[in-house]
Amino acid sequence: MTMTPDEIRELQQALADRLYLQIGGWHLYLGDAGLAEALAIECAARLDQGAAVCARQALEAVQVPIGGGSSKLPLARLVPPGQLQDLEELLDNHG
Repeated sequence: MTMTPDEIRELQQALADRLYLQIGGWHLYLGDAGLAEALAIECAARLDQGAAVCARQALEAVQVPIGGGSSKLPLARLVPPGQLQDLEELLDNHG
């Protein structure tokens, strides 16, 4: 299934407001971190694989610069497990 640009933007908004990174006790929403668009694009490219596979692969594909860009971590390492379930649910609703 191919998503239209409008559908990708809609997914981006949903991701921005619902999903967050967790660092220590802090939650940083993807919209505030500037990562919602990259995740929406990665999800759109993989949506035909099913929500569970799509969510895991997209979170691994998005690289988050840390330490001023000197290193990068996959988004999957910064998102708590409950957020993975939320992402799968969002993708089920957009699939």
